Amino acid sequence: MPTLVYILNGPNLNLLGKRQPHIYGHETLADVERDCVALAAELGVRTRFLQSNTEGQIIDWIHQAREDGAGIVINPAAFTHTSVAILDALNAFDGPVIEVHISNVHKRESFRHHSYVSLRADGVIAGCGTEGYRLALRRIASLVAEAGE
Repeated sequence: MPTLVYILNGPNLNLLGKRQPHIYGHETLADVERDCVALAAELGVRTRFLQSNTEGQIIDWIHQAREDGAGIVINPAAFTHTSVAILDALNAFDGPVIEVHISNVHKRESFRHHSYVSLRADGVIAGCGTEGYRLALRRIASLVAEAGE
């Protein structure tokens, strides 16, 4: 059975392509999912692509990943800067974690410069647009393969 990688998306990413396209671009979350599924097939992994505006739901998915996931790609969106609870859940996950941000958060408001999730992440990709998801998926697949050797 192929390796399962969770791709978790936080609040307002359901509006991707419609909300502030000058910052986040015109691709939708469905476009991102389609591209990730195609790449995952090339890499020999499976994805579970999920989005929620609710912190508790994201935490529940991280807990589920403890049971059946090999890695997590996470764009926590605004929870990046506020959620110790998501950090705690990620700290309880044994596999690799890659944090993704579509925009370059370091060129934005100062409150966006701090990430709780980065304290756990094995890598952070920011400012690469939605391509960041594919970069993260490639890195997760590489890390999982290295761990399995």
